[in-house]
Amino acid sequence: MKRLTDFIEKQSFGVCNALGNRLGFSSSSVRLSFVYASFFTFGSPIVLYFALAFWMNVRRAMRRQRSTVWDL
Repeated sequence: MKRLTDFIEKQSFGVCNALGNRLGFSSSSVRLSFVYASFFTFGSPIVLYFALAFWMNVRRAMRRQRSTVWDL
């Protein structure tokens, strides 16, 4: 089961895992709350999820691009 969750988390941008680590919750509870919120609000948290995934990818790309202070 752990291998399956790791695979899904890597394929789904890692947003729930990053939120869980930052807020101090388990990633499975964050993922479950996203699912429940999506059902209750007819899918609007999905927009938030993709916005967070986009932001995380932009931050990751900026970190790769600039490795030292002198690269500004």
